[in-house]
Order: sequence, then C-alpha cells, then structure tokens
Amino acid sequence: MSSLSRRFRGRSVTAGVRVVVVVLAGALSLSGCSGASADRGGTFTFVSPGGKSKLFYEPAERGTIGRTSGSRVTAAKETVAVRRYRGRVVVLNTWATWCGPCRSEADDLKEVARKTRDDGVRFLGINVNDDRDAATDFLRNFHVPYPSVYDPAGRALLALDGVPLSTTPLTIVLDREHRVAAVFLGTVLSEQLLPTVRRIAAEHTQ
Repeated sequence: MSSLSRRFRGRSVTAGVRVVVVVLAGALSLSGCSGASADRGGTFTFVSPGGKSKLFYEPAERGTIGRTSGSRVTAAKETVAVRRYRGRVVVLNTWATWCGPCRSEADDLKEVARKTRDDGVRFLGINVNDDRDAATDFLRNFHVPYPSVYDPAGRALLALDGVPLSTTPLTIVLDREHRVAAVFLGTVLSEQLLPTVRRIAAEHTQ
C-alpha cells in the first residue's frame, strides 16, 4: 500500500483536527490569493483553526479550481471531469466503501442533489482507496444518481493540492466559476449542506 493510500484508510475527522488547505494556481490546481482576485495567480491558503469543520469563503477570498477528472467508477473507459459542468455549482464529495460516515451521509447527499439540480447544481463523487467492484456495488446499493471518479491512489485530488487527504468524507462546494466556496470536513447533513448550496447557486457570477 502506498504512503498516500495509508493516509486515507480508516481515518475520519475529529474535534481536534486542524486542517490547512493550500490551493495552487494553474491548470491542474486551484488558484487565487487570499484577498485578491483568483485570476492573479499565486497561492490561496485557508485554515480551520481549533478543530473547525465547516469553512465558508466570500467571493473575494475564493481560489479557482483547475482540472479535476478521472475514470468513472461504473464505466472505466468513461472520463468524468469538473470542467464539463461549466457555469454550474459543483459539489465534490470524497467517499469510500469502508467509510461508515460515507454510508450515513449518502441519503443526505442524494437529497440535496435532487433538490438543487434545477438550480444548476451538479454533484461529483471521488471514490478513494477502494476496489472498483466494491465501489460500483456501493453506488448501486445506495442508488447514487450522480457520477463518481474512481481515484484509488488520490490522483484526482492532486488538483486540490493541500486538501486533507486523511479526512473521509470531505465535501467541497464550488461556485459557478469553480472557486472553492465552502468545505465540510467529515459527515455533512442535508440541513447543513442544502442552504449553503442554494445560497451559492443564487450568487451572481463574479
């Protein structure tokens, strides 16, 4: 098992977690500067002090996501990518079949996906450190309506440089310019995620 895989397996967020997420500029990363417009490049760093598990960013603070893509869990020859959802709010969610909290939040994610689709919101899962057959069974058993990237080695997450790879599940909300607008570390409930996604979907494009 690779060192990256070991960082994923069996870990979940705790109250004492302190997360530093560094998002790098460029086609394969997040870009932007704190307090500056995203198109100025550089790095954008956001920190969760004191075990904070929910992070929210105003438009001027957001870094723009670059390319996040990979093979679809249920169709190995099909590529799914954030860039296909141009002009859409995108909710990214990392998950794994061995992750109990991922199972517990599955219905909440489906509910929010269903309620916000007409608002121009799209969901994309990122399956980590898993067996493809097991991941496919998970999606079918939970009737997940949106696609997931099969990312056993964490390559798709390299575009999110600095994301806390030890935290699964992890949910990131991107605005219509695919800038990071909100981050939920650990399990997220529909009553937490739904108003956030709707608020971001209602924003005017900056």
